[in-house]
Amino acid sequence: MNLLGYFGETSIFMYIEKGGVIGYVLLVLCTIGFSLIIWKFFHISYVRIRRRKYFSIVVDEVKDISNASISMSVAKKSLDEKMSKLESGMSTIRIIAAIAPLLGLLGTVVGILNAFETISKSGMGDPSQFAGGISLALITTVMGLIIAIPHYVGYNYLIRSIDLLESIVTKEIDFIIVKGK
Repeated sequence: MNLLGYFGETSIFMYIEKGGVIGYVLLVLCTIGFSLIIWKFFHISYVRIRRRKYFSIVVDEVKDISNASISMSVAKKSLDEKMSKLESGMSTIRIIAAIAPLLGLLGTVVGILNAFETISKSGMGDPSQFAGGISLALITTVMGLIIAIPHYVGYNYLIRSIDLLESIVTKEIDFIIVKGK
């Protein structure tokens, strides 16, 4: 069963529209987050493949220092600066993963509030009158979770990739410094 089959004849954009303002905010966050995840994936992959050239600047900075411990200290500081540039954007992905379910919950509360307002004004005679509020509540909750889960997974995968790369590069730089001294 495909995704559209699950949603029936209604398109995904109709569900976003039913989510109201919160649905559109979640759509914008999703677009930003997935763009960052894709960009960081390719950026980290590029640095991993070309790590020797990318981090050769670190080795060049310490090649004239005769003391190995000072060289390692300077290399670590330089490596930390390069890694922080590689980590840029990761906090945005983490924030999107954290706030998407909260925005979904906000939509839930707003939808339930709308449903109760409708009930208080017109009573329970026609359930279709307050179904819109319940629909908003359920749609934004689902949207928040659908956005949060892949962002959480993507963030953890990318952070793990960065940590692994940093570990490998640190060992390589330490070896070059010790070997050269």
